[in-house]
Amino acid sequence: MDLALTTAQQAFRDEVRAFIRERLPADIRQRLRLGHPPRKQDTVTWQRILNERGWAAPHWPRRYGGSELGQMERLILLDEMYRAPAPLPQVFNLTMLGPVLMKFGTPAQCDWFLPRLANLDLWFCQGFSEPGSGSDLASLRTHARRDGDHYVVNGQKIWTTTAHFADWVFALVRTDAAAHKQHGISFLLIDLRTPGITIRPITSLDGDHHLNEVFFDDVRVPVANLVGEENRGWSCAKFLLANERTGIANVGLCRERLEFARELAGSTREGERTLLDDAQLASEFATLDAEIRALEITNWRFLLSERARDALPAFASVLKLKGVELQQDIAALLARLHGPAGLERRPLDDREHPPLAPRYFYSRAASIYGGTSEVQKDILAKAIVG
Repeated sequence: MDLALTTAQQAFRDEVRAFIRERLPADIRQRLRLGHPPRKQDTVTWQRILNERGWAAPHWPRRYGGSELGQMERLILLDEMYRAPAPLPQVFNLTMLGPVLMKFGTPAQCDWFLPRLANLDLWFCQGFSEPGSGSDLASLRTHARRDGDHYVVNGQKIWTTTAHFADWVFALVRTDAAAHKQHGISFLLIDLRTPGITIRPITSLDGDHHLNEVFFDDVRVPVANLVGEENRGWSCAKFLLANERTGIANVGLCRERLEFARELAGSTREGERTLLDDAQLASEFATLDAEIRALEITNWRFLLSERARDALPAFASVLKLKGVELQQDIAALLARLHGPAGLERRPLDDREHPPLAPRYFYSRAASIYGGTSEVQKDILAKAIVG
């Protein structure tokens, strides 16, 4: 397979770079360059700028706000946003829920939700994990009882990222208690303003508030908000998780963070030399460069090959596993390069210094969310065995 960019693809890359250079607010870029996560308003602002161009959801049909870009053009766009760096469009809306609605949703659901997802008029979060039901997702206990034209939902979700920002949640609920494991689960869209919902913050090891507990107490959800068939929600979940795991490769993010690490090493002096003059460190940079390139080529093969995409979810697991390892290695390198100062805990709103220790701690979660590394290895083992 020829993995070189064509003349048209090179021209598209130049177009994307020029657009980002012209339209990305400088204050947003500077915060992200230092390693701070984007604020909610940063993501909203940038996604709406992208949506004007049809690039918020570039793979979607034009009727829903997309531009129907090919796989390679989408990868170029994503890579350039990582490398700018710019906030990524809201992943729960665009990479996860949007494709699920297009595959399993009704025409009415697609017509109403998809344009709002693209423009970030609605912010969705993901209600999958529960206490005791993380990696073994099919053991979830949140249940929904049919009552006329509504479901009545009771239960608890945990580790719910950005629930404190969100307007809605897409959730897996058990609608048939007698069914075994993956059977009897349904996929619901739930308005978080509905009475009976309580959101409580969870502060993670990096000292920030990304995560939440979400409680459902007799929450009434219209049956019209069921996606796909009742008791067949596991099909939606598998389709969604495969899309999530391919996104977690984050090749562009790895490359941007490694470039930032190289800048930091080149500007940090030890006597007459910089850290970048150290032969062992130079070798480490070269190794990480090569591994990122290998991941990039693997990602291209997955996105551009029908045969590779037919190998889901195993191929997605490869990308997830290696991408996570690289993110964690680079986060550790950045913290180490900064010396003792890299371990300092500064206020979360400190916009002058890189949050190296918090980002290192947060990177440890990457091998958990989207399915733990152990789960990915199980998927790969089953694919290899047969």
